[in-house]
Amino acid sequence: MYVRPAAAAAAAFLGFTLTLLGGTASYAATGPGSATGTGTGTGTGTGRAALGGPVVYAHRGASAYAPENTLDAIDLAMQMGFDWVENDVQRTRDGVLVVIHDDTLARTTDVEQRFPNRAPWKVQDFTAAEIAQLDAGSWFGAEYAGASVPTLRQYLDRVQRNRQRLLLEIKKPELYPGIEEQTLKVLDEAGWLDTRHVAQRLVVQSFSADSVRIVHGLRPDLVTAFLGTPTVADLPRYAEFTDRINPWHTTISADWVSAVHGLRGAHGKAMEVDTWIVDDAATARKVQAMGVDGIITNAPDVVQDAVGGF
Repeated sequence: MYVRPAAAAAAAFLGFTLTLLGGTASYAATGPGSATGTGTGTGTGTGRAALGGPVVYAHRGASAYAPENTLDAIDLAMQMGFDWVENDVQRTRDGVLVVIHDDTLARTTDVEQRFPNRAPWKVQDFTAAEIAQLDAGSWFGAEYAGASVPTLRQYLDRVQRNRQRLLLEIKKPELYPGIEEQTLKVLDEAGWLDTRHVAQRLVVQSFSADSVRIVHGLRPDLVTAFLGTPTVADLPRYAEFTDRINPWHTTISADWVSAVHGLRGAHGKAMEVDTWIVDDAATARKVQAMGVDGIITNAPDVVQDAVGGF
């Protein structure tokens, strides 16, 4: 298991391969001892069957080792050699999309100290400028003091700079009417809705079937995923508007995974399964044996070592 380093040590992480899944070029990870890797394929064809092992997604970045959903966390995932990162998108009071998991700022920032009279410290009750003042790193470790809550645009620009790929979750869309359209607008402005990004570098997911359906209706070319575990009987209904079903790992079986794979999704390809949150080797091997296409994890190095994914 990777031991959480100081920020300076993280930049010198050794020995991981940065492999662009589904890409057409090779990229070297930074630091001595890094190697290069290649992959081919487009759209939903980047899973286990295509590459010989589950795709490994760094959940909120390398969040076992750096503060979740920060630029530090995705930079560390890149330095460790992981291509796919996952994030969560919510909206501020003045309509700016920011990357944070909870609908409150309390757990992962110093908002209670900065704004003691603003309980319950909901994201939607603060402006983007106020959120930009917050420290989103000290709660995790002193070496990350001063890390900020990034806007979606800042996050996209960093993922692009790192030549990574993005599994973007629209979080609690019921709180933010129109967030699907707004998310697509920011993606477009950042250059993420061109042919190459759409085909190879972007998946949009949500726990809300309605939200996934809206995204599919607005951009039918995008790969989408529903977070949850529908019954086998209900799966054909989801296949009409999504490409992947992404369940909690405790809710699935090999038969259920096979049932998902037996359906063709919104793009006419076999549906895929990316399961979460798996942080230990035994569980990673268990879900691999079930036939999942991807594993979403806070500890991507642990999962990669266990299953040989990328």
